[in-house]
This record gives sequence, C-alpha cells and structure tokens, in this order.
Amino acid sequence: MFREATFTDVSRERALDDPAAGLVMDEETFRAFYERTARGLWAYLARVTGDHQLADDLLQETFYRFLRAAATHDSEQHRRNSLYRIATNLARDARRRSLVWGPSSVAGDDIERIPSGHDAGNAERTADFTRAMSHLKPRERAILWLAYAEGASHREIADVLGVRATSLKPMLFRARRKLAGLLGRTMGARS
Repeated sequence: MFREATFTDVSRERALDDPAAGLVMDEETFRAFYERTARGLWAYLARVTGDHQLADDLLQETFYRFLRAAATHDSEQHRRNSLYRIATNLARDARRRSLVWGPSSVAGDDIERIPSGHDAGNAERTADFTRAMSHLKPRERAILWLAYAEGASHREIADVLGVRATSLKPMLFRARRKLAGLLGRTMGARS
C-alpha cells in the first residue's frame, strides 16, 4: 500500500528538495522517539480503524510523513501531538477510501486475535470491548482511546483531532455513554 523508506532515504530526499535543509531530528533521536511512541500509536490506529493490518501500514506512513515534514517542535508533547495528528488524518483518508472503493477487510476481523496468556474471562472482556468499540464512529473511538489509553488532556485531544477544546468535553461524554450502552448490551446478552 505504501512505499517503504528508511531514515536515510528521507534525509536524502529532503537534501534533494532543499540542500540547505538539515534533519530536525538525527537518527538516534528519531529511534528513541519511535521506541517511545510506536506501540501506543499502533494501538490507537488499530482501535480507530478496527483493522490491525491497516494499522501497520498507517503506522509506517505516519512516521514517514512525520520525518518528511521536518517540522520543528517546541517540546516532546508537541512532537507527539503532531505525530498523532498525521495518524488521525491518514486514518480518516483510509476510511474515505474504503467508503469509495469498499473495505479491504471487515472491521471486526481481528476481534479473536487476543494475545495468549490471558485467562478466558479477560479474553472475553477484551473481545466484548473490541466489538463495542467497532460500533462507535472513528472519531468517538479516537477520543476515547486518546483520553483513556494514552492519557491525553482535552487540549491535546482537540489539537490531534482538529476540534475546539470547548467542544471536546461533551463529545467525550457522549462517546463514553455510547460505549457504556454498547457494553451493557453485550454484557446483558451474555447473562
């Protein structure tokens, strides 16, 4: 789906585009940043898209575009927000493409892919949660994931999703209430 590129390829392409431009991050700094953010970003993309393979592709493309942007960042948090914004936009684009061209896979395909070592009750709860999340809109999944899995503040979530911070609190409330309703139905159906 996306072209594979290495850190060196990106720096070479940037040098061809603008010989005066240098790397904003050196390779060692980028590797450390990648190590700190890749796992959480992949989990975010997997939840937002509902597709583990698409999350893999989008993760690679997100870091590629992040490097190509060569933006300067005031802080680690600003750098992280920029990364998540790129990922969110790529996930939106992928969703739009799937609406036009049809989905590459069904959102719930990976529900049963639960890591080994979990007890049966935990695996069942994880599957219920995954099913419930797949019934939410992508923006609702993103808000919930960023707030509770990533621990992002309302301002950070608003920056990532491109919404006003004042409208985020009611959006989060509605998404949380909708998820609780979906989980209540799932748990009630099992009883």
